[in-house]
Amino acid sequence: MRATQTVLFGLLLAGARMASAETVGSVDTAFKLIGPDHKVVVEVFDDPRVGGVSCYLSRAKTGGIKGAIGLAEDKAESSVACRQVGALQFNGKLPRQEEVFTERASLFFKHVRVVRMLDVKRNALVYLVYSDRLVDGSPKNSVTAVPVPANQPLPVR
Repeated sequence: MRATQTVLFGLLLAGARMASAETVGSVDTAFKLIGPDHKVVVEVFDDPRVGGVSCYLSRAKTGGIKGAIGLAEDKAESSVACRQVGALQFNGKLPRQEEVFTERASLFFKHVRVVRMLDVKRNALVYLVYSDRLVDGSPKNSVTAVPVPANQPLPVR
């Protein structure tokens, strides 16, 4: 029982640093007679440790009856575009690679994830979106980069 509580507490702490997304809009891609249509959704989230950077994520959402009740598995097709939207402010030293966003893409074992990587040589923040599943993930991915001004070095941990 104690080990289960420790694991749950660790997951809560890990999730505390994750960004949450808000929906910007969506477009229907296929009509479904019963339940919501299939669609592409555009969401935005702010990097939780880098003030002034917002990431726009587009991804497929499955409709129909399964989509309506949360049983559908969304396709592993996503795109990310991160942009500087204000003055860059780093919240402490950053690891060279860190997951900044995750969202469920099926009832159980599939997620869409966004990872921030530091390109120290070019002084840039690189963001990668991909989908994983417990057994086999997808190689489909998208990458974007936000240049950091030369006079503002990346605070690497």
